[in-house]
Amino acid sequence: AAVAMFTGKADCPYYAKAELLADYLQTNLPNFRVHKITQQPDKWEQWLHDICETNGWEHRQCPIIWRELLDRGGKGQLLGGLNDFLQYAQHYYGITAMMLSGDVLDIAEENLQAHLEVVEEDEEIKSFVKPMQIWITSASVPICYHLIPLLANGEVFGMTTEISIHLLDTEQFKEILRSIVMEAEDMAFPLLHSISEHTKIDQAFIDADIVIVLDDVLLNLEVESLENHIREVSEICQVYAPLIEKNAKSEVKVISSGKTFANLKAMMLRTYGPSIRPENIIAIATSWESAAKAMLARKLNMNTAGVKDVIVWGNITGSNFIDLSHAKLYGYDCAIRGPPNFHRPLLDMIYDSEWIHSELLSAQSTLNSRVSRCTGMLPAHAVATVLRYWYHGSPSEEIVSVGILSEGQFCIPEGIIFSMPVRFQNGNWEVRTELEINETTQKVLGRLSHELVQEKLVALKEIKKMHPYEAE
Repeated sequence: AAVAMFTGKADCPYYAKAELLADYLQTNLPNFRVHKITQQPDKWEQWLHDICETNGWEHRQCPIIWRELLDRGGKGQLLGGLNDFLQYAQHYYGITAMMLSGDVLDIAEENLQAHLEVVEEDEEIKSFVKPMQIWITSASVPICYHLIPLLANGEVFGMTTEISIHLLDTEQFKEILRSIVMEAEDMAFPLLHSISEHTKIDQAFIDADIVIVLDDVLLNLEVESLENHIREVSEICQVYAPLIEKNAKSEVKVISSGKTFANLKAMMLRTYGPSIRPENIIAIATSWESAAKAMLARKLNMNTAGVKDVIVWGNITGSNFIDLSHAKLYGYDCAIRGPPNFHRPLLDMIYDSEWIHSELLSAQSTLNSRVSRCTGMLPAHAVATVLRYWYHGSPSEEIVSVGILSEGQFCIPEGIIFSMPVRFQNGNWEVRTELEINETTQKVLGRLSHELVQEKLVALKEIKKMHPYEAE
């Protein structure tokens, strides 16, 4: 069995004539089947070039007609244009087409109008499908590669939410972006509406619902001063923030991640993008939470999933503090057992106080080293987890650490991005101010706050150097 394929411009009289003859043959011959593909006039030349190049055909006229065998693969058999089809019909079926040119022109006009109506209807249907627009900066880094499947598999935003992912990086990484796009397309995620690469910065963040900032600076204080590194971060954010304000949606959510200056990037995006809602700019601390929980689980010889409510305070990718005073253990193998929701305070279960007060403190640098050396799976999982919480809520009784703009909670100075415990619900987050902070922790928070205030002052000083005439 075979099918005759007809394609031509919607307003072409030769296509209309071939179509009429094809309809007549299909009506009168039981084994003659037709499939018509009508093209818009302005897209015809490119479409014809592409299909001929794909099949190795030489054809430059309208229409183009070929046969395809239904029970075989491979390319079709080119029949040619209108004259070739007329000869084919007369030779095999003894049928000719005798149509007045005026009638054919009328039919071509009807074809065009009908096609435009179909296109308009398709566009209207597509307008109801509004995928979530996600922009990822510095998208050539490994974190992005691991993040895409997590965003596209439906677990983050739900199994009914389509997404469009936009990968942004500089021209030198264009080929890497292109290979990521091709691989993601080949994975055929049902909810991935589209994925594209971008290297033109002025087109960045158009209609963005979410912006994930993965930019890092190569931190080497032996070669370059801290002030220079901070200036580099400020320059990146000075480019991004106004574009986010200009091009993104008004309720855009901005996430700062990466290996360096996570808090500072969020702070500078806030500084350069004052119209972005401050509660919609956060820095991700979940990687450090996860690494600390894994370290504790190894010490206690238990499943990492059973360690909850470890808090990361302060500068996420700098000086931070892992607080265990609220940490709990679920499913821990001890003398007292209970239902799945039964838990024990972690500090009550670790009798090695020497380990708590000395090794854990020294493990801070080990944790930082482990997190900074990770290949991308851990921070990608952290970003995906926080996004899922942001849109669907975090477990009601669990603590999540996030870098947010301080408003004076826990006696932390206002106006700095500081990692602290929050709860996500109803598309927002709230700080867990009901948590009691002991005197030792409060002193540590004071020291961490001072460091972040100084970092902010250095950043503002560098801004003033770059823009001496701007208001402070």
